[in-house]
Order: sequence, then structure tokens, then C-alpha cells
Amino acid sequence: MGAVPSTPRRTTSVVQSGTEYLIGVFVGDKPIPLSSDLWFKLLELPLTVRWPQASVIQASEALARNNPRTRHLAKMLVHLAWCLQECASASGGPAEVVHARAVNAAYMSAVFLKFLIENAKSERFEELYLGLDEEEMVAAGLPTDQSIVYFVMRGVLSFLGASDLSPHSCLLHHELLNFMLVAMSTQLCSEPSPGPKDVHPFLDAAMVQESAVAGSVVRRLLLNYIARPRIPYNNSVYPIFSDGSQPGVLQRVGSAAANFVLLPYYTFNFLVSSSGEGSRSPLADNSLLVLLILIHYRKCIMVDDSIVNNGVENADPNTFIKENSYFSDNPYCKALENARDIDFDRVDVEGNPQCGPLVRLPFASLFDTLGLCLADESSVLLLYSLVQGNSDFLEYVLVRTDLDTLLMPVLEMLYNASRRTSNQIYMLLIVLLILSQDSSFNASIHKLILPSVPWYQERLLHHTSLGSLMVIVLIRTVKYNLSKLRDVYLHTNCLATLANMAPHVHRLSAYASQRLVSLFDMISRKYSKLAEFQNDKIVKSKSSQLDGASIPEDLSTEFHIYNDFLRIVLEIINAILTYALPRNPEVIYAIMHRQEVFQPFKNHPRFNELLENIYMVLDFFNSRMDMQQTDGEWSVDKVLQVIIVNCRSWRGDGMKMFTQLKFTYEQENHPEEFFIPYIWQLVLSHGGFSFNLDAINLFPVDLPVEDDDLTGEKADTAPSAELNV
Repeated sequence: MGAVPSTPRRTTSVVQSGTEYLIGVFVGDKPIPLSSDLWFKLLELPLTVRWPQASVIQASEALARNNPRTRHLAKMLVHLAWCLQECASASGGPAEVVHARAVNAAYMSAVFLKFLIENAKSERFEELYLGLDEEEMVAAGLPTDQSIVYFVMRGVLSFLGASDLSPHSCLLHHELLNFMLVAMSTQLCSEPSPGPKDVHPFLDAAMVQESAVAGSVVRRLLLNYIARPRIPYNNSVYPIFSDGSQPGVLQRVGSAAANFVLLPYYTFNFLVSSSGEGSRSPLADNSLLVLLILIHYRKCIMVDDSIVNNGVENADPNTFIKENSYFSDNPYCKALENARDIDFDRVDVEGNPQCGPLVRLPFASLFDTLGLCLADESSVLLLYSLVQGNSDFLEYVLVRTDLDTLLMPVLEMLYNASRRTSNQIYMLLIVLLILSQDSSFNASIHKLILPSVPWYQERLLHHTSLGSLMVIVLIRTVKYNLSKLRDVYLHTNCLATLANMAPHVHRLSAYASQRLVSLFDMISRKYSKLAEFQNDKIVKSKSSQLDGASIPEDLSTEFHIYNDFLRIVLEIINAILTYALPRNPEVIYAIMHRQEVFQPFKNHPRFNELLENIYMVLDFFNSRMDMQQTDGEWSVDKVLQVIIVNCRSWRGDGMKMFTQLKFTYEQENHPEEFFIPYIWQLVLSHGGFSFNLDAINLFPVDLPVEDDDLTGEKADTAPSAELNV
């Protein structure tokens, strides 16, 4: 088969019924009525003929030229919606035939729609020509009070939400998710900060669906993520599949213009392989990506449309828009936030009725699946979205007795921070910070004893509490950040979590206690160097007698930052000594063993009051040591035994009681500026979706999007957040 002709040849009935003829008609310049049998013939083709990539690109270019007049893309989308209605009602014939027709409609729509989106020049995507004449819509029985895009998205979303997975529908679900990714990819062409002029036809149509539809979609996508289904292969059910020697439509059309459209074929090969590896599920992966795009989308609306083009002179456009706009409600975000455990309903206990449809999910299965899949970056973002937005799921996590199921993968990824993206590290640390806001969590993690930690290489950790391991890994992350990333936001998150944990520390291990004192030593050295450098600059500026000579602003800022960090570490140590000293003899030993590191700050005006408590503890236990008689030198065990004995007589009289530090995480008003680009980088990094780099405006095109390339790179923006003390 050669290239697709723009005008089909009508020489014989064989050609008229052939594959190339029908595709040629679709991309040609002659409009096909919605009711024409050609649509059904096109969608029922087994399409077992190989097409070279150039031919499919040529077909896409032909459709782009002729679509303004033929509106064939809109008509294909209408047929997709009709096919889904037939699937739901089983009125279009045998289930396998109806579903195969819908698969073809979804797949072809995605291929040609993606080409048009990538090559669109207008900001409002007029090149898609998604409307039809009212006369044609009436003749076809289409609702004239709805746009074609709304009609199609309602059909797609309703089917996804209402249809259970089965051998007949599994592949169709997968193709509809692929279609959704393509339809929502208009975001890649927009700026990172949503504006009132932004138009995303399919996403905007999804946002105005009924809350019941949104809730059912969120539920189905999460159930797909939990179940991680495999697509069953049955050659008699899906004739569009080839036997391996002959390429089928999923391979042939798959070469359309990007690697994305090869996904179904490779997915098929992967899922029917005999390797037995079933942990990865492309359907589950795409379900999660579609869910993340939906819940984090924000539609910007101006308070007064008349001021969009009449902004205040000399005002920053972005600031002006943010101050005079708001975001419309996102029904998918609300559905996720209001999801409840299928085994427990808060309404039954508190008597507060729930407004709107309730999404019921198996929290236990969701918790376990997250624990298994956190190595995937999109799963980390889902965990963040749940604990940050859904108070019921957060509460469920906090009362689980097997917190190691979730925390061990999190801590292992932080341990291997050099192999992770900066954004992933941010998300993991924020999750820990949110969990650490609960005092019961901080207490329970010290009661859970780990037999071993095989992935920790620096030393053997046997019978270490989960809390001690968390302290060790957080301190290790701070040290890694100090030497590699030098990210203030990351430092702050780590120290904030440690500060929340401090009053509840119980039997902190010897190694964790040593690391805590070592953390103070490391930050104090950095602080002292900055102070010395700053003093040198002051002396030089005075001696030079130059007008305007001053300390560089960045140096002064860094000095004040480390001043704050050092104080937080001292407050962490103080909180342990003030509220949990009798339960932590190893912390006392570590402080006594390295007590010289505190000496330079004993009389420091900013730190002296915090050092007073530490030295009160040191004086007490040093005096008890001096009172002991021992034969030979002191051993670690002997010193520790003296500490344990005297902990019982410790009363803490004279200790200054400082207000406990309490850090909380709150999103700012515009988190979408971080999350929308981040999610689409995740979509691209999954390898099943590619996009024309020249068309991407959402983030710099030279940003690496592959997992390996992102390793160790500093993100342009940290997650929009505030740490409240």
C-alpha cells in the first residue's frame, strides 16, 4: 500500500471497500454526512495492512487541510460518543463487535486529534473545528444546546465511570484513557500560569460535567490503579489484533506522528507476554495520569471580563490577573477530597450529612497499592494529593498499625535521593511533614521496631524503630542537600518534620542520636564560616572607605537562613531534653560525647538561652559521672548505664520551657503553577506519550523529561507551600 490519496479513486468496488479508500475518504475534501455507511465501514475495518509512518503523517496533513470544510474530526468524535452509547446499552450487536468499533473510533480520534493539537497556531485551538452546523446536528438527533466537545466528553467520561472492566471493555477503557491524554494535551501549548484567555476545549468540557459523573470517574480511575488490570488477549474477540507476524491497526496507525501512538501495540505485547511480570499495568498507569491531570486543573475566570484588556497601566500582567481573577470549582478535585472508605462512613458516627454524591473507595487496598508503587513518581503525587486534600484518608493512614508499609518506601527513596528528581523529593518530604503534624503518628512510629533495614548501606541497622530510621534518613537528606542541591526549601521541610517529631521521641537509637548531634555540628560549621566571611567583608568595607560598599545581599540572606536553621536544630534538641529526656538515654550520651561542639555558642546572644538547658543537662550528668567510682577506663556501656540510672532521678528543675515548635503545611493560592507542568512532565517521562517539542510552552523544552535525565536536577520551582509555625 502506498500513500493515502487526498481524493479516493472510484474505479472498482474492491477499491471502494478497501482500507486505503476509506481512510482516504475520511481525510479527503468531500464532506461525509454523519449518517453515511462509510463511517461504519471505516470503524469496522480490521486494518491488517501496514502503513509506513510517512503515509500516516500524510493522511494527518490531508485531514488538517480539509477538516475546516468537512468537519470530519468532529464527526468522528460524534461517532465515538455513539459507539460508547451502544457499548453501554449493548444495542449495536455482539459485544465484541461493538467494543472493537469503539476502540477504532477512540484510537483514530486520538491519532488525528494529536496531530492537529501539535500543529495548532491559535491560542483557542480554532484549527480543530469541533463544531457542526445546527441543521446537521438536528438531522443527526444531536442536542443543539450542547457543544460537540461537551457531548463527546460526557460520553467518554460517563462510559469510563459507569462501565466495569471486563474482557470486552478492558481494551476500550485503555484506548479511552489514551484519547483523554491526547485531548487534554492542549495544556502543553499554554503558559505555566493559567490565564483567563486560556482555552482547553476538552478539559473545560470535563469540568462542567455533573458532580455524579466526576465522582464516578474518580472512583473508576482509582479502582483501576488499585486493581492494576491486565488486558486479556483473545484473537477471536479482537480481530484488529494481528497474530504477531502480520501487523494490526494498533501497530499500523501507531506510527502516526509520535511514539505515543505505538503504545497500544507495545502494551499488547507486554500484557500478553509469558514473563509473568504483572506489577506494571499501562491501564493503571494511564488511569493515574488522567486522574492527576483532572484533579489539578484550574480554570481561571476574571471577576469582570471587561478588565482583561483594560488592565492598570504599568502593572505586572500576571500579578494583575491573579488579583482580579478566581478559579472555578473542580468537581474531580472535590470528589477526591470527599472520598470515603468503603468500610467506614464518618456520617454514621458524626451525623453530618454529605453534600453531593459520595465516592466510596477501599482505603485498605489503596493504602497497600501506594506502598507497593511509590517508586513511581506519579504514585508519590497521588499520595500527596490524598493526604493533603482528603482528611478521611489522612486519618486512615494515621491509625494504621503497619505504617512501615507506606513509610519504608518513602524513606528508601529519600535515602537514594541522588537517583530521584528534586520534585519527587519535595513531595515525599511534604508527605512526611503532613504526617508529622499528628502527635499520635509521632508516638506510634517509635513503637514499631524494624528487624533490619537492608537498603541502608552505611551501617547495619538491626531492631531499629521506624521513628529512629526516619530521623536518620531526614538528617541524611539535609546533609545531601547541603553538599549537592543547596535548596533552602528542602532544608526547611526536613527540619520542620524533625521539630514536629522531637517532643514525642521515644528511645531514639544510638546512631540516630549521634546523627542529630552531628547535624548540629555540620550546620554550626557552615554558620561559623558565613559569620567569619561576613565579618571580613564588613572590615574590608570599612577600611576601603568606599561609598556604598556593603555585604552582598545573597551572603547576608544565606547567613540569616543558617542562623534560623541552627536555632531550629537547637530547639529540636531542647524539645527532646525538655519533654522526653528520661526516655532517651542515647541522646544524652551523644550530647555528652560531643559536648565541645556546643561551646562556641554558649554565650551567643541568639542561642544562649537554648544552650542553657543543654548545659544544665550536661552539668547534671557530668556531675553524676564524677561521683562514680570505676576500675579502669569508662566504656560506652558503663557511661550509658550511669545515664540510665540517673535518668530516673532527673526532675528538670530550672529548665526553661520553650513553646513547642509546630510546623504545618499549607498550599498557597496558586499551586497549579507547579503541579500542572510537573504532571505533564510525568506524562511525558512515562514513555507512552510524546509531543512536538516546538509546540510546548508549559515548561522550557530543553528541560529533561526522562526519569534518568531528571536525576539530581534542581527544579525551577518548589511546590507552592507555606510552613506555618
